[in-house]
Formats: sequence, structure tokens, C-alpha cells
Amino acid sequence: MSAAGAPATESGEPARGPVPPGGLLDMLGVASVVLDADGRIALWSPQAEELFGYTAREALGRYAARLMVHERDMQLVAELFADVMTTGRSWAGGFPIRHKDGSTRLVEFRNMRLLDDRGKVYALGLAADRSTVRRLEQDVALSERMVRQSPMGLAVLDTELRFVSVNPALERISGLPAAEHVGRALCDVLPGLDTGPVADAARRVLSTGTPLIDHVVVGRTPADPDEDHTWAVSLYRLDDAMGHVLGVACSMADITEQHRASVAAETARRRLTLIADASARIGTTLELERTARELAEVAVPELADVAAVDLLDAVVEGRPSALGPAEPAVIRALAVRPEDDSDAVRAADPPGGIARYAPDRLVTECVRTGEAVLVPRVKDEDLPRIARSPRAAALLARAGLHSYLAVPLIARGEVLGALDLKRTRDTRPFDSDDVLLARELAARAAVQIDNARWYQNAHNTALTLQRSLLPSDPPVTTGLEVASRYQPAGVTSEVGGDWFDVIPLEGGRTVLVVGDVMGSGIEAAATMGRLRTATATLTALGLDPAVLLGHLDRTTSALDHSIATCVYVVHDPWLRRCRIANAGHLPPARVRPGRPPELLDLPTGVPLGVGGVEFSTVTVDFAPGDELVLYTDGLVETRHHTLDERLGLMLSLLTDPARPLDETCDDLLTTLHRPDNHDDVALLIARAREPDRPPTQDEPPAPARTAAGHARRDHDRRP
Repeated sequence: MSAAGAPATESGEPARGPVPPGGLLDMLGVASVVLDADGRIALWSPQAEELFGYTAREALGRYAARLMVHERDMQLVAELFADVMTTGRSWAGGFPIRHKDGSTRLVEFRNMRLLDDRGKVYALGLAADRSTVRRLEQDVALSERMVRQSPMGLAVLDTELRFVSVNPALERISGLPAAEHVGRALCDVLPGLDTGPVADAARRVLSTGTPLIDHVVVGRTPADPDEDHTWAVSLYRLDDAMGHVLGVACSMADITEQHRASVAAETARRRLTLIADASARIGTTLELERTARELAEVAVPELADVAAVDLLDAVVEGRPSALGPAEPAVIRALAVRPEDDSDAVRAADPPGGIARYAPDRLVTECVRTGEAVLVPRVKDEDLPRIARSPRAAALLARAGLHSYLAVPLIARGEVLGALDLKRTRDTRPFDSDDVLLARELAARAAVQIDNARWYQNAHNTALTLQRSLLPSDPPVTTGLEVASRYQPAGVTSEVGGDWFDVIPLEGGRTVLVVGDVMGSGIEAAATMGRLRTATATLTALGLDPAVLLGHLDRTTSALDHSIATCVYVVHDPWLRRCRIANAGHLPPARVRPGRPPELLDLPTGVPLGVGGVEFSTVTVDFAPGDELVLYTDGLVETRHHTLDERLGLMLSLLTDPARPLDETCDDLLTTLHRPDNHDDVALLIARAREPDRPPTQDEPPAPARTAAGHARRDHDRRP
């Protein structure tokens, strides 16, 4: 009831009409009995019929004591009745009552005197089964004790989601006494928590009756305003025995430690996964830039919002990388990986660029000392030491950079560069655990980066050596137009030993050579250089092609058991023919106007260096307008197609003998040399043309002589 005495609603406002009944009295089954001054039953409720077994017809007008009380209790009942009627004092307690069926039941009574308008006195007895009353009392006592002593915060909210009651545990959680909860909403009592989702959930619980179990809420309360806590909140709808909705019961359990342990375990699991992922993803090739990109991609977004991989330029060039205290760091950016397109990306050095970082910059400190540099919470005064320039600092400020971490890339005791990490969107600052994880990633990646660096340097050295050993431009020869290409294998593949050569001879003749040293790397390139020199020396002797290959075979055998393939061609513009010998090489292709391109039918021979097998010289017609295509196996061999398929494709690209030779070279390389082919290519195309002048006496149109003066005509054939 409100202060005015009118029935009150759950909100505390006076009711404007009847309110729904409660169900507690129905649960008790309270019976009402009225006795007159003589002790006769004047009124008898239906609940009395159920409790005592007598109908109203059987009970009304009879003496209550004689109807319901055992003879041995008559005197006591008379005394109690007289006391109530004469003094007006109420009496309450349990008393044994005789049921109509003859059994005795213990009934809880509350007796009081009544007075009507005529001054007559009556006695009102309210009775309920003693066991039912005791059960409810126990339930209430148990509930109250559990609520008060529970370590879990408990509260009851009305249907307007305002506090009705709270237990002591919730007082400790909120830091407010119970009186300051009552009548207030969640957001008023707990402003440091995001109570909006909880309130929405409570309304759903009121509407559906479906409880919400262990909803996690993180925030701060007045009890501990400086520390975040985590609670598991559960909500249950409260209904009375009649099914009327009373409100919502709320429980709050502080699970801060469990939540932190769970978060730590999940973080550890993610980090182990990240490290395992890094082991699988970083270093898939020996390409320096790609390895750096793989490191940056692993770091974002698990560890940072922006990751950059920078190497000291001296390291890339193969020079010592130690920095003095006042020495700037010359950095070559290899990779930048952002979570999204932000100003922080534009503040980073673009991949491939070289930048100078002053001695006071944090990345310079990182690579100079070989130690991690951590700025958990970046302030405005920190930005100039992070960024390379004032413009970059302004971009980082605009991007919302709030935490920074740089860890060194160290391999084999040498500082190679740094892994630069920034957080702009992720609100967490970098901590010591992040430093450990970043160092682990950097350590694993640094070895792969160092391997790629050394491999790339060795690859570049071998490529430089090989290019220096090959002719830069084919010489001008009599009766021939020549075009050539050398295509090295990819950066991730080792340099091979492919070569070509064009050597003018006396008499207007020209030697065309294409060869391939088996193996790769600097050793193969060096062997190729020796064979090219030996070939040029032997060519000056005017040897028959087969004889020359025999000498070259013995030379190859002496080069640490090297093996090479080679095709050797001598073109005679006056006789309009080519004399060809083959040492295990793919056959040249001949293109003649008006005829389909063809592979020359030559004895394959054995590779140079095998020894013990003679070579053969074959003579083929080669008139003006004809083309001869010499190539190494890197042009046509792949893992996914047969050699016949690839050779057929090459011939299909040679159907236009009038096309410029440079265009033909480029078309063959573009179409045939696949990115996944890890072999280099040497390509030489010669087209016969009319000689500018007839031969002189010093340039006889005669076949070349053999080294021993013996003709090898018995091996000559004309396809």
C-alpha cells in the first residue's frame, strides 16, 4: 500500500483500479472460521471445508470445539477462546485438529476478536495446514539466507527495470548501498558499464520468459573505478503462482580472473598458431622481396594494423651493417602491409625505395642496438622519432597511431634491418607479450631473409658473370642476318650454363653455336665461359664440325667431369649450305619460304664430356630467305607438357619467315618461356641472304679442312 492507504502498483504509484491478486494465500489454502460468543460456528469458508473435511451445512451452528477438537484438549481450547474474547488479544500458534475422517492434523491458527455494529463479539480464526506453512517458511528462510550470503550479486528489477532489492554482494560490486539502488535504472546505478545490451536482454526476458545465461559484461563500477572487471550476468523472469509477471531476477558473478585466464589462453593459442603459420608461410621462395612480404602479411592483422619490413641498404648490397652512435640508417623498404588503406600506409616508405633515418629515429636505434623499441602509448612528441619526415609524422597523427613497436631482424649475429609495427585501429597498446611474439617472428623470418639475400647476391653474381661471357651483339657476317636473346631463369632459380655464339670465319663463312652446360650457379656459368673460349679457339683452326666437337668433348671431360650439350653450325653463303654437328642437343628448326617449318633430322650424338663416341657432320641446304633457329631446352621443356607438344608449338610460331628476326625472338620467348620454368634460355636465329660480293682468291668457296687433313665427307648427308 502507498502512504495514502490506496493499493499501490509495482512502480510505487497508487493504483487507479483493482490490481491482480497474488497467489501466496492460495498456496497456503487459508481457511476462515467465525465463532459467536458461545463458540458456535457462525461463518465457514470453502477453504475450511477443504482443511477440516466438514461442509458448511455440517459445521454451521455447531460448537467448534466439539466438532474439531479432541476431548483431551477441550479445557485448553476453552481457556484460549475465553482469553481472546475477553481481552481482545490475538493468539497464534499450531494446534491439533480432528478431521472429519477421524485423523488428527496440526493446523496453524491465528485467532482474533471481532466486533460488529451492534456490539456483539465474535472470534475470527484463520487457519492453514501446518506442514504447508512450515514448507513455505523454510523456502523463504532458505531463499533469504542464500540471497544475503551468496558471493554472487543478486538483484530484483521490476517490470520497468528499476531496482527493487539487491543483496550485499551486489552492494559490494556496485560500491553503492542498497538504498541507492531501489527505484533506479541500471544505467543510473552502473554508469561505467555498457548496460544498454543488458537492458535490451532484460526486456526480451520479460516478454518471452526465456532466461539469459552468462552474458559477459566488461566495465568499471564505483567500487573499483580504475580497473576493468568482467561479469557473467544472468537474467530470469519472475512470475507469481497466478502467472503474473513480477519482474526480472538478475545475477552477476565476477569472472575477471577466469576471463583473463581465458583471454590469456586464447591469446597464447593464437600466437602459437601465428608462429606455426609463419613457419609455413615465410620463406617459400628464395626471393628477397617476396620473403619480406610474407613476413608483413603474417604480422597483419594478428599483431599490428600496419607492418613494414626494412633492410639496411648495406646489408642488401653485401656490405657490413654496423652503425655508429651518430650515424644515420640508410634503409631500403622491402614490404608494407596495411590492414586497410589509411594515412599510416602513405606515411610508410614505398617498397623498393631507399630512405635515410636520422640517428635519433627509433628504427635507427633498433638496428643500431639490435634491441626492440617499444612505445606503448604514442604521444605527439613521439611521432617525429617514429616518422622519417614531418609530413609522415602528420600522416601518422591523422591515422590515429597510438602504439608503436620495432624489432630487429637478426640472422647469424648480424642485424639485417627491422620489422616495424603500428597500431591505429586496434585499441590495445603493444605490451611485453607482443614484443616476445614480434621477436619470435622476426627471428624466424630473418634467417629466411638472410638466405634469400645471399642467394640473390650469388644469383646476381652468376648472372653478371654469365652475361659478361656472352656476346653483347652478334657480329656482322657475310650472307647472314642474326638475332639472339638470352633469358635468365627467375630470381628464385639459379643461373644456368646456356650460351650462344656467332663467329665469323675466313671466306665469308660463319659459325653459329648454341650450348647448355648441365648444372647451375656460378660453377655452371664458369664452365660455360671455358667451353665458349675453347669453341672459339678451335673454330679458328677451321675444323670440320664433327672433329671440332670431338676436341671439345675431350676439353669438357677435363673440366671436373662437366657435361654439356651443343649444336655447332658452319654456314657457307657461297655454297648455300650449312654443315652441322650435334652433341646431345635439341635439333635446330629450319624455316623456308613456301614450306612448313621443320626440325632438322640430325644424329643426336652424346653430350660433351661423355667421351668415347664419334660425332657426325650433316650438310643441309640453306638458301637466301631460309631461317635457322637454334635454342636451348629451357625454351621448350616444361613439367606439364610433352616435348613433342612444345616443339610443335614452337614450329607453329615460325610460319612467317619474312617477319623481322627480333620480333620472332620476342614472340618465341613470350609464348614459350613459362614463369614456372626454372631454366634459362639461349636463342639464336639466323636468316640467309645474298652475299654482298662474290668470293675472291683469298676466300675460296671450298669446304673446311679437318684437323688431320682428312675429309669427313662419309658423314655428310643432305636432308
